[in-house]
Amino acid sequence: QVQLVESGGGLVQPGGSLKLSCLASGSIGSLNMGWYRQAPGKQRELVARITTLFRTEYADSVKGRFTISRENANKLVYLQMDSLKSEDTAVYYCNARSVYEARTYWGQGTQVTVSS
Repeated sequence: QVQLVESGGGLVQPGGSLKLSCLASGSIGSLNMGWYRQAPGKQRELVARITTLFRTEYADSVKGRFTISRENANKLVYLQMDSLKSEDTAVYYCNARSVYEARTYWGQGTQVTVSS
């Protein structure tokens, strides 16, 4: 069982930046990690993910603005968000999927609000 705790959310003006962190309670070396978001009235959607081999994938809406990274030794995953837009407002969730078994873990989410 792996617990995920997100941090770094908050209120930021359009064009600003935020960096989200996801701290795992255990090793993440065998976990593909990702960030999802859910805006009010919308379905949860993939924002970015990074595999155990450090391959990355981004939603079209965030390409060129967001960067996902991981530090296995520190059990951390980051989401650097630049050039934020109002449509990026959502609750952001950290996700982990085991490469060895059918297990998925979610964090509790952190609110990101982009508004002037």
